[in-house]
Amino acid sequence: MHMSGTGSRARDVVFAPRLQALLRDHRGEEVFRLDPGTVGVAGADLTDRILAARPAAEDERPTFKPLHGRSIPRTEASTVMQAIGRDVRTALKKPVGKVDLSGEWPHVGHVFLRDLVLGADPYRLRILMDRALELTPKLTWTVIATGAALPGRLRPGAPVSAIAGLTANAGSYSDRRYAMGLYRRAAAPVCFTVSTLVANALWLGSPFGDDTSNRNILYEAMRLLPPSWNILRKASPEYPALDSRIGAADDILLLPLLSHRDPALWDDPDEFRPERWDSLDPDDQPGYLPFGHASERCWGRHMVMPLAEMLLDMLRGDNLTVSPEQAAAKVPLAGLMGVGDVRVVRT
Repeated sequence: MHMSGTGSRARDVVFAPRLQALLRDHRGEEVFRLDPGTVGVAGADLTDRILAARPAAEDERPTFKPLHGRSIPRTEASTVMQAIGRDVRTALKKPVGKVDLSGEWPHVGHVFLRDLVLGADPYRLRILMDRALELTPKLTWTVIATGAALPGRLRPGAPVSAIAGLTANAGSYSDRRYAMGLYRRAAAPVCFTVSTLVANALWLGSPFGDDTSNRNILYEAMRLLPPSWNILRKASPEYPALDSRIGAADDILLLPLLSHRDPALWDDPDEFRPERWDSLDPDDQPGYLPFGHASERCWGRHMVMPLAEMLLDMLRGDNLTVSPEQAAAKVPLAGLMGVGDVRVVRT
């Protein structure tokens, strides 16, 4: 799919076949059947009503779904969120010297953020931030189990990140595995999401005009490549009452990927136009769900945006942009939507 943006040369976004099929076959549709047990929903009004109908169930929450069969109480989830939030605020206050952010994105941005936010943590925790683990849950659990079995453990009060500090009081092997799993679940998505979002923005629109705000650039990048491109809701009695096309046994896959490009909602829906956000409210724009629904916003939004704006500032200040030699980037079928292997160079 061709993309163009203000100041950018023509670049192609090559979606995985299943993503491309969704865009080709269902853009502009409100409700459609994906398979015998799943209904796709992309209509803005119906999406809003479905997400408002009931809170997300435990196994529908992406970060705090049960961890290896063990439920994560909301009180504990809140403690974890507050800890990683403190770490991000601390990182944003750190003086950052001269850093070379050229190279392959989102990898370069991920490593920079990992070291900025969690650099003081022990290796057994920092290794859980490896991007390769994102694609292989079984390997992730093997790394966690191995780390939990190592002799010695973090001392309470050790000078580490707040999120790492939560692992200090885990005494037993199973508690250490659980604590390390929580560390991975909470900390990794911040670095993954921010680095991917900034890579998407670079690919879609760089070099940017001097008068274009980082915030508008990011809102528009999240429109065209929403990090959370689908939201699953399991079959529930509330849903058939909202629309007769939804059966009692149907799971629902809500698709911001499609509503973010619905021609009925957006002018020039395939064009990268950050200036459109001068007159739009991202919290009140129909069909726009980069951080979930108003009834249950993504807990990471207040960490993602400041870190992404900081990174964009650094990249723009150092005259970094996508290599003019690169004309296409692939978007794989993964939970986190983004272009991969973007070559970033200094102009």
